[in-house]
Amino acid sequence: MQDPGFVRRAFSEIAGRYVFTNHVLSLWTDVLWRRKFVRGIKKAQPKVLLDIATGSGDVALEIRRQCPDIVVVGADFCQPMLLQARQAGLSDLLVADGLCLPFADATFDAVTVAFGLRNMASWKDALDEWQRVLRPGGTVHILDFSQPTWQPFRGLYLFYLHRVLPKIAGLLTGRRQAYEYLSTSIDQFPQGESMCRLIQESGFSSATHRPLSGGIATVYLAQKT
Repeated sequence: MQDPGFVRRAFSEIAGRYVFTNHVLSLWTDVLWRRKFVRGIKKAQPKVLLDIATGSGDVALEIRRQCPDIVVVGADFCQPMLLQARQAGLSDLLVADGLCLPFADATFDAVTVAFGLRNMASWKDALDEWQRVLRPGGTVHILDFSQPTWQPFRGLYLFYLHRVLPKIAGLLTGRRQAYEYLSTSIDQFPQGESMCRLIQESGFSSATHRPLSGGIATVYLAQKT
């Protein structure tokens, strides 16, 4: 679990360089991940969707591009990140903590979060809260970092994650510590079946996971019964 004060400060400090830095560090693969992520959301056909930890609005903008009929509300507890989202053209945004949302029970058809659950102070409490604001039959869609299981690739990836990535990010943002935190948080975050079990403990059913790019990222999907 993470320190919310540190996370808020870290994202506030890098907000202006966040999107560009992500593109460089992933060699623009993060764009492809979000496109694949939103294709899964599109299949669920929600009408009203809450994008938690919306940050600079990358996922919300991709949803608007692929699914213009979906009403998307973006929430994040970091105001500087929401300013980036607003400058990108999003308007239905609010400052809110993903663990304590200002919405009534059963408000949304879908909840989405990309690279945000890992940063929450309590993963279980966050999932419980998302389950609360979902309507029966609604879906939760999670995209987050994981680690490759194929050993040769895993070794190369971990070397890049811990030794190379923080140095490059430090040069681009001047905030190397924020990306050293990223590396540690990925190490600690449950993945695959472990994450599916955690999701199901919050009352979701049929939790599934789909690795992307050899397991560098994973998409999780589950439904509220």
